[in-house]
Amino acid sequence: MSYKDLPRQSALNERHLALGSKLDAEWNGMPIPQTYSTDRYEETNIVRTRAGLFDVTGLRIVNVSGPDAEAMLNAMLTSDVSKIAPGKSAISNIVDENGSLIDDVLVYRDGPREFRISHGGGSLEDVLPEFTTGRNVQAASDNDVHILSLQGPLALDILKPHTPLDLANLKYFEHARTTLFGKEVSLARGGYSAERGYEVFCAAKDAVAIWDAIMEAGKPFGIVAASWDCLDIVRVEGGLLFFPFDMPKPDTTPWEVGADWTVDLDKPDFRGKAALQARKGKERFTQVGLEILHDDAVTPGAKIFKDGREVGTVNSTTFSRHLMKSLGLAHLPPDLSALGTEVQVQTDSGNLTANVVRTPFYDPLRLRTHPVEERTA
Repeated sequence: MSYKDLPRQSALNERHLALGSKLDAEWNGMPIPQTYSTDRYEETNIVRTRAGLFDVTGLRIVNVSGPDAEAMLNAMLTSDVSKIAPGKSAISNIVDENGSLIDDVLVYRDGPREFRISHGGGSLEDVLPEFTTGRNVQAASDNDVHILSLQGPLALDILKPHTPLDLANLKYFEHARTTLFGKEVSLARGGYSAERGYEVFCAAKDAVAIWDAIMEAGKPFGIVAASWDCLDIVRVEGGLLFFPFDMPKPDTTPWEVGADWTVDLDKPDFRGKAALQARKGKERFTQVGLEILHDDAVTPGAKIFKDGREVGTVNSTTFSRHLMKSLGLAHLPPDLSALGTEVQVQTDSGNLTANVVRTPFYDPLRLRTHPVEERTA
């Protein structure tokens, strides 16, 4: 099947092909540039030291508006949407009646009654009708929006001369409607790289012009177009989870992946609240980071053993040339989650020793995304 046969298409396909991508991978029904002709590790190095431009239009965006928008979202999501001010965003989750994760989302509040919901490969759109029915709310997928993500320590320097927005004072998880290179956009501070970065939401008709303008403006700064292989490396280095790959059990709770902070049990009832209350403190496993004593990435899904007993799985993996370590995001029983715990990872080439370590692996204090001056401002 050709990439042209997929139901969703990025306006940037021709740019990706010109950069060496075969567009032979897809996500959410859209072809994605898994690789370019450039080396993924060199792309990673440039993202860590300069800036890389990703096309993350494969994300799905749902626009939600109306008098009952906040109430609807609060009935569906685990966090309290009323606490998100216009111009800010927050990560949340959706669980089923058993308290099991079925999607993770990023909620952007554009106004008192206007929201945008960004999600990946989960079930948000499948369950939406359950919550919109009987409420004065409109919810619709936005298949026109394109999302360009500029990540790296020089991202601000590249973009700020080309927008009237005071980009330097836009804090993490804040966003605003403005123009960029004369095109109407929404600019958000965030990303999936563990670096300072900005996400540009634009119309499909403007995506190529904005991509080209960012690449041209970034030339003096050493910008690179960055592939999804690079995105996976930087997000694992940053200890950032990816639904559903880091939640392989279909009955995983937020408590078991360290997402406690997305659950507000003090707000009025929401779907799965009673189940989450009942399952709190009964975690079968804990989200951990592993340093694996190996010179390559292990295969995701590798089984973990302790004293000959199978105890967990490695879910997301990468080899980080930046850190010179083989890394894994894994699930282990709570009694084996202490830092320094030694386990064995089973691979085709034999059992490898691994140790539980602090995450994120890269920038453990998250100073790149949360500078000290912003925390104290």
